[in-house]
Amino acid sequence: MITWMQSPEIRRALAAAMSSASAVGLPADDAIVLHNSNKLTVRLLPCDVVARVAPLAEQVAQFEIGIARRLAEAGSPVAVPVPRANPRVHERDGFAISLWTHYEPATSGEVAPADYATALERLHADMRTLDVRTPHFTDRVEEAQHLVETAHLTPDLADSDRELLSPTLRNLRHAITGRDAAEQLLHGEPHPGNVLSTSSGPLFIDFETCCRGPVEFDLAHVPEDVSEHYAGADHDLLSQCRGLVLAMVAAWRWDPGDQFPDGQRAARVILSALRAGPPWPPLDVVMRRLDGP
Repeated sequence: MITWMQSPEIRRALAAAMSSASAVGLPADDAIVLHNSNKLTVRLLPCDVVARVAPLAEQVAQFEIGIARRLAEAGSPVAVPVPRANPRVHERDGFAISLWTHYEPATSGEVAPADYATALERLHADMRTLDVRTPHFTDRVEEAQHLVETAHLTPDLADSDRELLSPTLRNLRHAITGRDAAEQLLHGEPHPGNVLSTSSGPLFIDFETCCRGPVEFDLAHVPEDVSEHYAGADHDLLSQCRGLVLAMVAAWRWDPGDQFPDGQRAARVILSALRAGPPWPPLDVVMRRLDGP
C-alpha cells in the first residue's frame, strides 16, 4: 500500500529531517522535496545530503541501512548512507529519518538498458553472498491475495475483476514456485524509479522490499529492453513473473488507503492486460497505456 504524506505532515517531516541532520553536524536550513510516497525523500542544503523520512510505525530504515552498507562494502552499485553521520536511524517527532549520500545526476539522462542490466547482475551477484533474513516473494503475493479475497478491504473492486485476480495470483504463484528455480536475496522492486542515473553509473536505492525468490521476479519489474540484456534469464519464468507482478500491482491499487495517482484507472488498464492473457507485457509498457487515448 502507498500512503502519500499530506501537507501538514510534510512540514513536520521536513523539520524533523533538518533537525536530525543538524544534530550530527550537517548544516541544514533548507529542504527540497524529491519524492513523496510511502516515505518522504528530500535533499537537505547546504550539507547536500538526502534524507528519507517515514512514520515510525511504517519504517524499515535500519534494515535498509544495513543492507546498503553491506552491499556497498562488496562494491555493489548502490546508494550509501552518509558515512560522516554515523549511519543509523534518527527518531524525531514521530518520524524515522535516515541520511544518504546525494549523487549528481548523469548528464546523459536515463540509464542505458545494457548498463541497467549489468548493474542489476552485479547487485544480484553480491546479494547471493549475504545471509539476511527477509520475506519470501510469496509472502507479498499472499498480502495481495488477501486484499482481493476480502471484500471489505477492497470494496470498489468489481466481482468480475475479483474473479480474475484471485485465481491469477494463486495459479501464477503455484506455477512459479513449482518450477523449483534457484532462489536468492532480491531487491524486490528494481524498477526505474529505484535506480539513480549518476555520473558514477546506475545506483539502486530503496531496499525495503527485499525478499527471496528467483531473479526473474526482480526482472519482472524492469523494462523489457533491460531484461533482454540480463544474462541467463529464464524467459518462460520471466513471463509468469510479469503476469504475477501485474496482478499484485492491480490488487494494491484497489486498497482504499492507496493514494497512487489515478490508481483505479491504472488498475483497470492492468486488468485489461491480464485479461488479454500471456505473454504478459512488462509493467512499464502497461503503465504507458495510461497516457494513451
